[in-house]
Amino acid sequence: MDADEEHEENEEFDEEFGERSSELAATSIEITGLSLYTHHGVSDAEQEIGQRLVFDLRFDVGACDATVTDRVEDTVDYGRVCEFVSLVAQRRSYRTLEALCTEVANQLLDEFDAREVWVKATKPEPPIALAVESVSVEVWHSAAGR
Repeated sequence: MDADEEHEENEEFDEEFGERSSELAATSIEITGLSLYTHHGVSDAEQEIGQRLVFDLRFDVGACDATVTDRVEDTVDYGRVCEFVSLVAQRRSYRTLEALCTEVANQLLDEFDAREVWVKATKPEPPIALAVESVSVEVWHSAAGR
C-alpha cells in the first residue's frame, strides 16, 4: 500500500469511527490526593492552628472535544483545577467539611465546563480522642440541578 492509499484509508477510518467515538464518549477527569494546609474545623483551635486536608475531585465533562483535538483548551485543565481548589479552600474557614465541600463543588461548577462535580475532603489526622485513620465527607453536585 502506498502513502496515498494509506492516507485515504486513515481518513475513511477517522470519518467512520472518529466522529462516532467523540459523540458517544463520556469523559471523566479525576484528581486524587490534593493535599492543602487549611483552617477548617468545629473547634476554634482547629480553625486557628489549621491542619492538612486531602481533596479528591471528579468531573463529568460529557463528550470532550480534547479526545479528538488533543488540546488542553478543549477540556478541564486539572492544573488550574488544583490551583482553584486551593484558593477556594483557603479563602475562609468552615466549621464543617460538608459546607467546605459544597462551596468547592459550587465554585468548580461555576468556573469550569462540567456537567457534574464530585468533591471529597479527608482529614488524615482528625482531632478525635479515639484512634481513627481519617474522616471524610463527599458531595456531588450537578450543573443541571442548579
